[in-house]
Amino acid sequence: MTAGTAAPDGEGPEDVAARLTGRRVSGEPRLSGALAEVALDDGRVVVVKRGDSPGAVAAEAAGLRWLAEADAVRVPAVHGRDGRRLVIDRVPTGRPSAGAAERFGRELAALHAAGAPAFGAAPPDGPQDAAIGLAPMRNVPGTDWPEWYAEHRVLPYLRRAVDDGTVRPAEAAVIEDVAARLPELAGPAEPPARLHGDLWSGNVLWGADDQVWLIDPAAHGGHRETDLAMLHLFGCPHLDRVLAAYQDAAPLADGWADRIGLHQLFPLLVHTVLFGRGYAEQALAAARSARSALG
Repeated sequence: MTAGTAAPDGEGPEDVAARLTGRRVSGEPRLSGALAEVALDDGRVVVVKRGDSPGAVAAEAAGLRWLAEADAVRVPAVHGRDGRRLVIDRVPTGRPSAGAAERFGRELAALHAAGAPAFGAAPPDGPQDAAIGLAPMRNVPGTDWPEWYAEHRVLPYLRRAVDDGTVRPAEAAVIEDVAARLPELAGPAEPPARLHGDLWSGNVLWGADDQVWLIDPAAHGGHRETDLAMLHLFGCPHLDRVLAAYQDAAPLADGWADRIGLHQLFPLLVHTVLFGRGYAEQALAAARSARSALG
């Protein structure tokens, strides 16, 4: 069976794991929602993950492989996919440490420096119609970050939030104004970075090997400050050490901290679409703060 085809009806996670890894399964799978941990006869444990759609699974698999190719951050190895199921290595988790945080800062800088062909570029073999969490995300290439960010990351989710009644038209005008003024707000131009794309703390795993591993990417070419803004949005252990090590490896442009809210507009609007009004309030606050920087 080739990658991307549907798994046979009634096939359990242990069958998928055996077929895509070429190993025998040892013991019953451990189930947790859409995830199943499956032990293999060589001692390894893999995760069989059920995605929301074949496109989302294809995007995740391509994203993990693209991040791994940079030889910078650690990501689980991809063993294969078919239909809505993906098989990857399990990451044994540990406790956050200052040393791991500093290594992660340097590794994240190296990942971003690996670059991308364009803003919005999908990983090789990744679909244009991808996903960020449970929301659709289109990877459409562009050459100018402010224009691309407005057209393909901010405004599509704002329009949907307005259509859903979560954001009022008068409020939308505030965010639309920020989108129109992005060339003034974006800071110095930078080349496209290779982004994880959904770098909130839940996708940062502190491994038992005292290393940081990244999971569940929404990988694409983008602005490196976007990944860092995501780390700020929901908190990250030892974030100050992560950022200090990042700055040592690849200094950020002046004023980057003032642009955090600007880069958080995208994930906040995604959360508005998925989870409602509370995130709309946060998105509006971020937009007002960004706009006030221009006076």
